Amino acid sequence: MLFLELTLIRWTAAENVRLAYITNFVLIASFLGIGLGFLLADSRRDLFRWSPIGLAGLVAFVYVFPVKLLTLSGPHELQGRFGIAPLPQKVSLPVIFLLVTFVLAGVGQETARTFVQFRALDAYRMDILGSIAGIVIFTLLSFLETAPMIWGVLAAIVFIVLLRSTISWKQWAALVVAVALLGLDSFSSMTYWSPYYKITAVQPPGTRGELVISANGIPHQTAYTVATLHKVEAFYFFPYRHVNRSTLDNVLIIGAGTGNDVAVALSEGAKHVDAVEIDPVIASLGRKYNLDRPYQSRRVTLHNTDGRAFLEQTTSKYNLILFALPDSLTLLPGASYLRLENFLLDEQSMQAARQHLAPGGTFSMYNYYEASLLDRYASTLKAVYGFDPCAEVGAPLANRRQAVLTVDLNRAAPGCATPWHGKTTSPATDDHPFPYLASSTIPSFYWWMIGLILAGSLVLIRATGVPFRRMSSYIDLAWMGASFTLLETKNVVQFALLFGTTWLVNSLVFAGVLVSVYAAVETARHVRLPKPIVLYGALLAALATAWAIPQDDLLKLSFAPRFVAATAIAFAPVFIANLVFAQRFRNVGSSTTAFGANLLGAIFGAVLEYLALITGYRFLLVVVAALYALAFLFGRRQLATA
Repeated sequence: MLFLELTLIRWTAAENVRLAYITNFVLIASFLGIGLGFLLADSRRDLFRWSPIGLAGLVAFVYVFPVKLLTLSGPHELQGRFGIAPLPQKVSLPVIFLLVTFVLAGVGQETARTFVQFRALDAYRMDILGSIAGIVIFTLLSFLETAPMIWGVLAAIVFIVLLRSTISWKQWAALVVAVALLGLDSFSSMTYWSPYYKITAVQPPGTRGELVISANGIPHQTAYTVATLHKVEAFYFFPYRHVNRSTLDNVLIIGAGTGNDVAVALSEGAKHVDAVEIDPVIASLGRKYNLDRPYQSRRVTLHNTDGRAFLEQTTSKYNLILFALPDSLTLLPGASYLRLENFLLDEQSMQAARQHLAPGGTFSMYNYYEASLLDRYASTLKAVYGFDPCAEVGAPLANRRQAVLTVDLNRAAPGCATPWHGKTTSPATDDHPFPYLASSTIPSFYWWMIGLILAGSLVLIRATGVPFRRMSSYIDLAWMGASFTLLETKNVVQFALLFGTTWLVNSLVFAGVLVSVYAAVETARHVRLPKPIVLYGALLAALATAWAIPQDDLLKLSFAPRFVAATAIAFAPVFIANLVFAQRFRNVGSSTTAFGANLLGAIFGAVLEYLALITGYRFLLVVVAALYALAFLFGRRQLATA
C-alpha cells in the first residue's frame, strides 16, 4: 500500500508539471482512498478486484494527457502529448485525484479485510512492518535509478499474488496495459530516471554536441562549450568582472548541473572548484556529454549532495561562491504562488555562504528572475552583507530576465556600474522558506483546491453509504490522524533543513517515523502503560521541547551531535503520540472503522500543512498540540476505561 502510494506520487509528478507545486495532492487522494477502503471493509462490494483496472485507467490517463512546459512566452506555454494543448487543470487534476482515490480504496479495503482477522494492535503492528518494507523497497529502487516499468512490474506481481484464485482476464489485461504504458515511458534512449526526476536529454540536430535537458517536463539546462556560452549566455561570465582572477584559489559552485559553470570557472583561472550537484544523473550526463570535459579536470571535485547541506558541513573557505541556476522551477508559469520549500535561497543559507568566503571573497547568484523574485534575493543579500549588491540584468525571457547578483564580503562589488536599487522585500527564512510567495498568505489557488478536496472527500464518503454516525465514537482518532500527519510533515521539513533535501534523507525520515511507530506498538503490547492523561502530558511536554529549541541552534552543531539531537527532538513526540494511539486503538469495537476514521483525519492534517505558508513551520507544533488536545477532549469517555 505504501509502496504504491509513493510510486504514484513520484510518477504523476514526473508526467504533470502542475503537480510540482501541489506536492501533497496525490498523498491526500491516497489517504482518502485508504480511509474509504477501511470504512467499506464489511461491504459486499469488492473494490480490490477493480484496483488493477483503476490502476490501468490512471496510468493510461496520465500517460495520454501529460503536461510539460514548452515555452515561457505566447499563449501555449504548456504542452500535452503529440504537441497538442494539455487538458485544462480543472479537468486533469480532479480525474487524477479520483482515480488515485479509487485505486487505493480497493487496496485499503483488502488490507482492512485482513485487519479484522487479528486483534486491533496486532494488525496495526503488521501494517507498520509492511509499511517499513514498502519504504525500504522504494528507497532501494530510487538508489538503483530504476524506471517506472520496474515499479509497475513489482506492483503487478503483488496484485497477482493477492488475487491469485479469483483473478480474471480483465485484471490480467489491466495489469499488462499498465506495465506496457510504463514501459513506453521508461526505455526511451532520451529518458533517464534519477532519484529525483524524469530526465529527458536531447542533442538537437544541427548543433555542435549541445545537450538539452528537461527535468519532470521543465526545461532545466543546456550543456554548451565555453566558446558558445560567450556568444549565447554571456551572463555566466559576469561574476568574474568583479574578482581578481589571480586569487581564484578555491571556487564553490552550487547547482553545477552538466558542468557549464565549472567549465567557465576553469577558463577564468580557478585553481580548484568544488562542484555541488544534487542529481547524480544530471552530473553523469555532464561528465559524458559536456564537450569541455570539466568534470574530468583534476582541478574539480564533484559533490553529489544538497547545496545547503554542503554549506553546513564543509569547513573550506572560498574566494568565489556561485549559486548557479539552482532552481529550474522558477521557470514554471504561475510560479508566483509556488508552494516550494527552498532552504538554499533563504536568508540563513546566504549567511552560511558568507561564513565560507575567504578574506576578500565574492558571492554571486544568477538565474532567470521575475522582478519580484529579483528584489527578494537582492534584499536578502543586502540584509546579509549590509550593502546593495551589483545587479547585472541580461536578456529577457518572457516576463523574466537574466540577472546576476554579486556582492563582496566587506564592500560593494568592485567595478559595478549597476548597483541594485529595487524594492526592499523581506527575505525567505528557514522557518518560512517560500521565496516565491509575495507575502505570508495562502494564495487563492490553494484555497480553491483545499475547499474542493474537503468537499469532494465528504461527498465520496457519503456516496459509499457509510453513515457518519459509525465514526462518531472515533472522532478522537480522527484528530490523532490529523495531528500525526502534521507532525510527520514538520519532521520531514526539519530534517531536510538539517541534513539536505535529498531522496535519501526523506526516505530515512519516513523510515524513522515508521520505526518509532513500531517501537511504540511493541511497547504498548508488552508494557503496562501509564494513564492516558499522563501520556498526553508527556506528549505536550515533548512538543513544547521541540518548539522551544530553535533550529539555528541545531545547525551550529557538528554532524554527529546534530543527528543525535535532531533525532531525539523529532522522534520523541512521534513515539509518545503512538503510545497514545496504541492505548486507544487496542480495545476499539471496530478496528477497520476506527482506522478508517484515523486515515480520514490525516486528510485534514495534510490540508492544515498549508498553514505554514502563513505561520511558518515552527508554529505547526502549536497546531499539533491543539489537535492532540482536541483528541483528548473528544476521547475522554473512552479514556476513562483505558
